[in-house]
Amino acid sequence: MKTVAFHNLGCKVNAYEIEMMQQNALKAGWQIVDFSQKADIYVINTCSVTNIADRKSRQMLHKAKKQNNDAVVVAVGCYAQTDTKGAQADEAVDIVIGNNHKSELVSIVEDYMASKSNNVVVEDLSRPVEYEDCGIDASILRTRVDVKIQDGCDQFCTYCIIPYARGRIRSRRPEQVTEEITGLAKAGYREVVITGIHLSSYGLDLLEEPTSYNAVAKKAFTNEALIDVIERVAGIEGIERVRLGSLEPRVITKEFLERISAIKEICPHFHLSLQSGCDDTLVRMNRRYTCDEYAQSVRLIREYFEHPAITTDIIVGFPMESEEEFERSKNFVESIGFYETHIFKYSRRKGTVADRMQGQLTDAVKSARSDVLEQICAVNKRAFETKLIGKEEEILTEEHIIYEGNTYTVGHTKNYVRMAVFGQLELNEFVRGQVGGFLQNDTMLLKTTG
Repeated sequence: MKTVAFHNLGCKVNAYEIEMMQQNALKAGWQIVDFSQKADIYVINTCSVTNIADRKSRQMLHKAKKQNNDAVVVAVGCYAQTDTKGAQADEAVDIVIGNNHKSELVSIVEDYMASKSNNVVVEDLSRPVEYEDCGIDASILRTRVDVKIQDGCDQFCTYCIIPYARGRIRSRRPEQVTEEITGLAKAGYREVVITGIHLSSYGLDLLEEPTSYNAVAKKAFTNEALIDVIERVAGIEGIERVRLGSLEPRVITKEFLERISAIKEICPHFHLSLQSGCDDTLVRMNRRYTCDEYAQSVRLIREYFEHPAITTDIIVGFPMESEEEFERSKNFVESIGFYETHIFKYSRRKGTVADRMQGQLTDAVKSARSDVLEQICAVNKRAFETKLIGKEEEILTEEHIIYEGNTYTVGHTKNYVRMAVFGQLELNEFVRGQVGGFLQNDTMLLKTTG
């Protein structure tokens, strides 16, 4: 029996795809072992979003080879896609697999082990390609499951390598999405997270009528295809919560909100990518909205949902970001009142427009600005959670923790606030109660009413 160890780097989509590869390995009769153990095969699902991510990917590939020099080491994913020649030339790497062939991992490895040939399977993603249909089942039951329905990105933000790593947008057909989620629901999953590389573009490539790019883009951002698939997923028996991955603010229209607010399963948790609260910086980033348009999207969400969680990403220290521009960005972030904000110090990525820009800032400036935003965001988060005290909420139980010698059962509310109930309750069950305050900094206390 072959033994295989997996290691994942990067985003939620990568996490979904490595689970798919693990399940395919199990179905082939391979035994999965911990990455720290000696294995016959090591699979590293790489990331390439920054130069640092590339370096971490190479480090993990070398670590695998050191653990067993005779093992087959496989570089899969974004680093393998964007630097195929570099991965191929690396003595630690035996097989290189690009982003549209992860479902073929088992057959590629077995062919290589039999013949020691065909060790590079990377497709040119700069041209249109078919969506690589792949799915997961329920080998390990959890309460929440991510399901990828879209791949690729056509936005070409100046700091981002993803359009080159993932290729052009491509969408999974609705019937394939519902087939997978129906199986997951039958296996016991009750909450699904719909995700993709650029989820807001879902369905753009599925439009049948020939038309101009602008007309297609306009139709895509009326969100008909995305709303349709959300409604289909919500209608699957056994699925009681539907959560959405990251969205572009342009997706948030009255038409979109009218339809999804009518779906009782939808979670009022919206991750709207911002990146900067300064219009001048947004232009340099090639983001396709203004701060006013972003704020309008947030106002619309708050009209249709009571106390929704708005989360976002912010990049600090982008090239040429002046003190005045950072101050505008900081004030905008403060004014929106996000629930959670993921703050990233700008990291140069070879091959992007931003890497070649003048006005690169020092690490010290980036760190100082990051610290300022972190403090503001911590205040916003606590303010959002404090408003829940005394209200009735419901969690879907996920895990048990020990706190000050007592056992608690932890889960998340629909708007993704982490809460704990006293005692060791069954997992994957809904529990209602009154919010009583804070148990820990990152966990609120839910007092059951039963």
